[in-house]
Amino acid sequence: MPGDFNIVPASLAVKAMRDSGYKNAAYAIAELVDNAVQAGATTVEILCQEEEEFVQQRTRARLSHVAVLDNGRGMDVGELRRALQFGNGGRLNDRTGIGRFGMGLPNSSISQARRVDVWSWQRGRAHAIHSYLDVGEIERGQLRDVPEPQAREVPPVWAARSATARASMSGTLVLWSELDKCDWRTARSIFKNSEFTIGRVYRHYLQDAQLRIRMADFLNTATVPGVDDNVLGNDPLYLTSNPQLPSPWNGVPMFEAYGDPMPFKIWINGQEHTVSVRFSVAKKEARSGHNAGEQPHGKHAKNNVGVSIVRAKRELELQTGWCNQHDSRERWWGAEVDFPPALDEVFGVTNNKQSARSLAEFSTLGLDQIAEREGFNSEGELIDAWTDDRDPRLVLVRVKQSIESNLSVIRSTIKAQATPRASSARHHIDPNSAESIGTQATRRRIKEGYSGTSDAGEGLAPAQRETEIQEGLASAGVDEGDARERARVVVQSGQKYEFYKVAIETAEFFTVRPRGGSILIGLNTNHPAYDHLVTLLESSQQEEDVESLKRRLRQSFEGLKLLLEAWARYEDERPDGVMKERTQEARLDWGRVARQFFRED
Repeated sequence: MPGDFNIVPASLAVKAMRDSGYKNAAYAIAELVDNAVQAGATTVEILCQEEEEFVQQRTRARLSHVAVLDNGRGMDVGELRRALQFGNGGRLNDRTGIGRFGMGLPNSSISQARRVDVWSWQRGRAHAIHSYLDVGEIERGQLRDVPEPQAREVPPVWAARSATARASMSGTLVLWSELDKCDWRTARSIFKNSEFTIGRVYRHYLQDAQLRIRMADFLNTATVPGVDDNVLGNDPLYLTSNPQLPSPWNGVPMFEAYGDPMPFKIWINGQEHTVSVRFSVAKKEARSGHNAGEQPHGKHAKNNVGVSIVRAKRELELQTGWCNQHDSRERWWGAEVDFPPALDEVFGVTNNKQSARSLAEFSTLGLDQIAEREGFNSEGELIDAWTDDRDPRLVLVRVKQSIESNLSVIRSTIKAQATPRASSARHHIDPNSAESIGTQATRRRIKEGYSGTSDAGEGLAPAQRETEIQEGLASAGVDEGDARERARVVVQSGQKYEFYKVAIETAEFFTVRPRGGSILIGLNTNHPAYDHLVTLLESSQQEEDVESLKRRLRQSFEGLKLLLEAWARYEDERPDGVMKERTQEARLDWGRVARQFFRED
């Protein structure tokens, strides 16, 4: 019968595919870089052209074309035509490299532009062949098949802009025009927003010198670029030096490896495959100093927070579901999961290579929830059953357990490490600090006849007091040099209280240890209240955003209420009689002491 009764009309399919979900232009461009790498390219050039336009009495430059050019093997007529088909391509189900989905070139291109032109050559650019896709022609029903590639030389303006095109006997040029979907309107914004991401996605290729990625922009028909740079590798584990960072981290790694890489074996279709998980933690020198998180190297790390998911040496995504987004210290660790393309279905790799959905889902669910969803009564049942069945999803459980257990230890280490205080900043105690106010209140109570266990220690010789305080701090994990300096200042200033951070496994939120005439108060970094109060309030000192600061203050207030609710419930659970009366008396007595301390303020 005449008429169009396609199951999916081409115009509607293309419209849906244009909204298929690339995070931004950087990830769409990455699809073209993938094709180049798969074709054996050693150089990829991302070239942007801007056109001047006159708007509101002034001239401005606006992005008009994006070209991605490589020196790979190039394509013949059949390969080029297939490459422009959705869901086709020359490497369908190829498990040996980056590609295999057959969606990259057409899908990424029309997600940003209404027209894509492709030239490819295998015997010099003078023998290039050309084909294209045009969204307008598809919508009007004028273009139903990928046009038969025709002999057509690479446009001279693009050849002039690329030494690679002029020198290479083979290669491909992909040119986007009519950029109606690209969020970034200038070449500068493309480069600024893409370099960081593309440098991270291809870091293993860049660091091994297997690939060079050039970015350059041109105004109108100029052949001399305004900006001309090579993309630098961006390692979120910071185990290699990064030229983008300030000295000394531009010459040495800012993080160090945490343990050895952990391999997990998995058998699929009679073949063994390996998933590798590795971790890093910032060097102490990187985390120390005033407001390290807001220094250039700290801000750089802030943009690399998450678990890096790597497939065939190419990063798919930086998963943040494993992180506490409101804790500024999350920037001081790195983690990477590396797996081969043979495990795409297990990890849930999307056809645009932007996500490993199955692992991402495991990051947000507890194993008990996963077990319940799969119809098991417990985590143990789930693991036993999947082990017996050789279910490949067991590797996701092992990876999840590895990430969570290692990050727990790493976080405790970072939290527990007290920030060293410079001697020059500690010669004068802040009279408005809690330590100073608490000391004044304590002196007043001593005059009123109250005595504490720590008071006897004030009669010791200053040197002995310093030794006792230093040993008390050092035994709790405070750095020896920092403990020595703190003890000296506490004794010389007559300060009664000193706070420190410690990771302990008990349920105490804080510890109280009289030493050398003073009271050492250890804040338990493993206690949930620590994150809800101390972490939030400490982080608020670094915030530049007023709304973020307000959010942190609201959260810390809620944390304080939770602490009081916990006490109220504890008191409510005491049986009527002596135990409840003693608990109520303790609350009353503590309230009296607190009232006096706050009155000093």
